[in-house]
Amino acid sequence: MKCALIIPAWTPEDIFSKKTSASQINYWQPLGTLYVASMLRRAGHEVRFLNGAFRSHQSLLDELQEFSPSFAGIYSTTFGWDRAKTAAADIRTLLGPSVFICCGGPYPTAVKEACLKDSGTLFDAVIYGEGEMTSLEIIERLESGRTLESVAGAIYREGGRIIVNAERPLIQDLDALPFPARDLLGDAGLYVPPPATYKRKPVAVLITSRGCNRKCIYCFQIDKDRKSGIRFRSVENVLSEIEHCLSQGYREIKFIDDTLAGDYDRAMQLAREIKNRKLDFTWFASACVNQVDKPLLQAFKDAGCWAILFGAESGVQKNLNAIRKGTTLEQIRKAVTAAQEVGLKVSTPFMFGIPGETFEEGLETIRFAIDLNPDIANFHAITPFPGTHLYDNLEQYGTLSTDLTDYTYQGAAFVPYTMTRDQIIQLRQLAFKKFYARPSFILKRVLELRSLNDVRVAARSARSLFWLFAKDNLLTRMKKQPAA
Repeated sequence: MKCALIIPAWTPEDIFSKKTSASQINYWQPLGTLYVASMLRRAGHEVRFLNGAFRSHQSLLDELQEFSPSFAGIYSTTFGWDRAKTAAADIRTLLGPSVFICCGGPYPTAVKEACLKDSGTLFDAVIYGEGEMTSLEIIERLESGRTLESVAGAIYREGGRIIVNAERPLIQDLDALPFPARDLLGDAGLYVPPPATYKRKPVAVLITSRGCNRKCIYCFQIDKDRKSGIRFRSVENVLSEIEHCLSQGYREIKFIDDTLAGDYDRAMQLAREIKNRKLDFTWFASACVNQVDKPLLQAFKDAGCWAILFGAESGVQKNLNAIRKGTTLEQIRKAVTAAQEVGLKVSTPFMFGIPGETFEEGLETIRFAIDLNPDIANFHAITPFPGTHLYDNLEQYGTLSTDLTDYTYQGAAFVPYTMTRDQIIQLRQLAFKKFYARPSFILKRVLELRSLNDVRVAARSARSLFWLFAKDNLLTRMKKQPAA
């Protein structure tokens, strides 16, 4: 069967300010969709991937008309739900009733049958949970003319009713999955993280495990109750995929596990094997601060890792406890220090708008970030995506925007009872300004410039910082103006 897997069209300015998007935007390889594609192709289906990050809505429709698929799978985040509905409506108009249109992704997984209720007859079915086996089974049913009755992980229409099938058990043997179909991406060079967060191009993203055994209130996981914990791929299987990526021309890999150090011994074995095999690539990973130590970080460095992300989140212990992070300020300091001592660059995201957080505590987080002095710091607004504990228990914590386009880390969709939305926005602006405008930080960055690309990255970052300052000053002047 001809199958089209689609990410609806969007632009960086849909998420970021037009003035600063150049230094913030990132284009991740959509691993979930690529895993589905590889499963369908292994079963003999013809698959085409259409990514609206790099093309217009009309060009997507033009290619779909030429390809004429029988199955169209549309990916949707919370932020992108309206775009997913628009894509489905136009695909239906273009291809008629014969095409089976399905939606999947984080938002459909979180809200399930609400997608079908909200979208009228635009979608024939919803896939919730891990999509590889469910997508394949749906297509097999369509080919044989059978209904979707009892297809685990599927929600579908039958007459005027919406049928919710049982959830599909999570895939336990991750080694059995084919590698993501990265060859469908086209120009791999288009998929790059933000400036200063990679060393070499092209960059592949790779996940060595699925799931998380932590219970942060803002994090969405398919296994909401964390019953299965982390499911790990074998080290040998991961190494095989790394070698496969290198054979395709990739020169850097970003490991996007929630924490690569979830199993300490496995992480150490992986690093040592990368070094022993003399695999030529640079890499970037994320880890929890209470799951690493200096020997592991040194092993990462020796194996080609150049940077690591630690989710710091707050500089106030009360607020770390409120989001159930399970870490302490001392653990954050210790991990950052150890990583920098072995020569790793350190990235630490922080968030504002935590339930119970005050404006003064937000200022304390900024002071903590400056004192911590990571190489990269980011400052987000906490966002309770559907399916998270924070979203499901909203009345305990604060208020939430009804506009789904606010559901980005910039949009301040959530406001705790102890703060205002304007204060969250102000804290983000102050944080970027105070952290990145320090003379010591600027001097350090200038001394680190080694190439023309480094200069370009620095210029983009400086331009974004200028617009943050300009916006901050404009807001200040507007507030000082007398009322008419």
